[in-house]
Amino acid sequence: MRRYRRAAPLTYNENVKQPSDLKLMNGQSPASEPRSKPLRLHGTIARELGISIVSGRLKPGDLLGDEISSSEHFEVSRTAYREAVRILAAKGLVDARPKVGTRVNPRTRWHLLDPDVLDWTFDTEPDVQLLNRLFELRNVVESAAAGLAAQRRSAVHLKAMRTALHGMAQHTLATPEGRQADLDFHSTLLEATDNPYIISLTSGVSAAISMTTIFKQRKRPLRRDPLPDHLRVFEAIAERDAEKAQLAMSELIGLALADTPISTPRTRKRAV
Repeated sequence: MRRYRRAAPLTYNENVKQPSDLKLMNGQSPASEPRSKPLRLHGTIARELGISIVSGRLKPGDLLGDEISSSEHFEVSRTAYREAVRILAAKGLVDARPKVGTRVNPRTRWHLLDPDVLDWTFDTEPDVQLLNRLFELRNVVESAAAGLAAQRRSAVHLKAMRTALHGMAQHTLATPEGRQADLDFHSTLLEATDNPYIISLTSGVSAAISMTTIFKQRKRPLRRDPLPDHLRVFEAIAERDAEKAQLAMSELIGLALADTPISTPRTRKRAV
């Protein structure tokens, strides 16, 4: 039985097509990344149950234990367990009804781009098809966004993107600082579309980028430097070339998928 402890409480010149002073990233191994804040008790329980659901250990239609037995199992108060279930319900993972119980929802109802759900998905080995679909979504959203950004960006956006590129070059994606710079680049690009509906996707897109970037480096350093791919996107946006920007972003995402290690289950040979 698991016992839980309560947690303690750069200026840009538009005439310059491509920054020439950015150095390529090195391939150092990422340091282990601690969580920014310790989870509260109900958050810890929600995380464990969430991982069990997204990993398939708990399947759609399965009933979670009742409030009394589950709180006893986790050795927490009924209030803490109830709050954990509320977190899962808010993310679409479960449906809690009086006299019926708490049932795991089908994946079609999960908030797949919720940062916590993505975090739980990548805690273990993610489903290959789901991983491909995640990059497919990024391609649909970010490639079109790059084209719009090329048409609508301001000098302020370009300055922010260039600063982000410098951060990526200086710190590399092996560090939290470098990964934050990468997120800043992509979020600024979405902001440059001047489309509030696209901008509202920033949280989900950022979570997808963050989780996949960390996942790529879980076992070994990045094999390829992604900075030149970002520079090509930046150059096209600076030139106001929408078609070139869209193509460059699509290529960036395609290469990012190719860089992602995918484990395929071993198949047993049939006895002859």
